[in-house]
Amino acid sequence: MLGTTLAAVTAAGVLAYVLMGSPPDRKTEAGQAAATPAATSQAGTTTTTETGTPSPSATPTPTGTPKAAEKTRAARPSAKATPRPPRTAPTTPSLAGRIRPNTNYNGVATAYEAADGNGACLFGPSPDLMIAAMNATDYETSRACGAHVLVRAANGKSITVRITNVCPLPCAPGQIDLSQQAFAKLADLKVGRIPITWKLLSPSTSDTISIRYKDGSSRYWCGIQAIGHRNPVARLEVRTSGGWRQLPRTEYNYFLSDGGSGCGGSIRVTDIYGEQLTINGIAIRPDVAQPTGVQFARH
Repeated sequence: MLGTTLAAVTAAGVLAYVLMGSPPDRKTEAGQAAATPAATSQAGTTTTTETGTPSPSATPTPTGTPKAAEKTRAARPSAKATPRPPRTAPTTPSLAGRIRPNTNYNGVATAYEAADGNGACLFGPSPDLMIAAMNATDYETSRACGAHVLVRAANGKSITVRITNVCPLPCAPGQIDLSQQAFAKLADLKVGRIPITWKLLSPSTSDTISIRYKDGSSRYWCGIQAIGHRNPVARLEVRTSGGWRQLPRTEYNYFLSDGGSGCGGSIRVTDIYGEQLTINGIAIRPDVAQPTGVQFARH
């Protein structure tokens, strides 16, 4: 009787143990199975973001570290990060004086009686009276002589003139004193004074440069000037036994050789763009414009 009772109690205990132990084990296994895909998905997303290509989450790669990611970005810069070549500012000729190409100037225009067209540049009379006198500052010891200038008024009208004269004080820097014929193309002469903008031109022309020796020139002393040049003249040289000699320029637009060195020999003329023209066969014939058959290039 006692043995039967002990056996029954033992069997009941075993059955209770089985019933109480089984459920917790299944729940734990189910929870672990659900957590594994989430961890795998997260690892895969992180890897793809850093490298751009997915890799197995179980195999870590160097690109997962911050330093490796920085190296990857540096090796593949974006279009915005790629440096662009610097812009080169427009260059201007080093031989130009105050009046420079590709530059707009502000000032005023006035008018004067040009008579036969001669002026301080001593080019001589001219049938073309679309000419002007440059203020003394921008005249710059005759460097402006022969320059072609486009003058534009505030009303939109414009005229191209050639500088043949100087306008002394009270003409201010930027001011151009136009011939009455040229001023009338922009406004009524009665107005007397108008605001303008102006700039240097390198015009189209079929004319060629001429060379003229000044009155009194000889092989002991001479003055030389260039006439009809497309671009302003920067310097004039003569060939001597010691090579090319640059002559000083006067306010009346002649280059002087006080001792006669190079007078009657080869002449070299350079414009503000640096182009050099060598001219031979010009005899010392005072006050005679002798054609050369050459001209500066257009710019």
